[in-house]
Amino acid sequence: MKDLVFLRRPVLAAFAVLVTLLSACAGLPERAVATARYDFGPPVATPQRDAVRPPLALQVQASPALDSPAMLYRLAYADPRQLRAYAQSRWAMLPADLLQQRLRAGLGDAYTLALGPDGAARVLYVELEEFSQVHVTPEQSHGLLRLRVSLLQRTATGEQVLAQRELQLQQPAERADAAAGVRALGAAADMAVAELVRWLQQAR
Repeated sequence: MKDLVFLRRPVLAAFAVLVTLLSACAGLPERAVATARYDFGPPVATPQRDAVRPPLALQVQASPALDSPAMLYRLAYADPRQLRAYAQSRWAMLPADLLQQRLRAGLGDAYTLALGPDGAARVLYVELEEFSQVHVTPEQSHGLLRLRVSLLQRTATGEQVLAQRELQLQQPAERADAAAGVRALGAAADMAVAELVRWLQQAR
């Protein structure tokens, strides 16, 4: 019996230490999962153009559904009408600001862009209507960018519409996760820059 008591003492001591450690860990706050924040990265370099064109003001606005930095996606195979947001991934700025930054970087090679929306007689007005990652299947997705674009001329009596068009640009994503969606939407934005440069050249 005396040997049994001696054997129990180390076991009881180890159990007491374990209980103390568990109690200490229980008092610690849970470590929050960091939210990933994305933008489009550095703009792709485009060749300088020699043609001199009149200054242009740029204004980008987004639909109310895009008035937050939430990174949105659709499950086309489940319910394509429902917009969902990634829980741990967000844009570094509002989608309209992100697109305007990219458009300024790209259009600035072809046009002298005014610093503000009122700094030029001509205005390129861009309405951002769709800015999401569309999951066609659980394994396949693409970035979808939809724009309504107007070229306006300011006159003494108001603004005159010179030309209008809609753009719907789609780029496949390498995977079906948020990071791949960012790259796909960035590529779609670069496509929008190229399309707008060609369109503005024809609309002058």
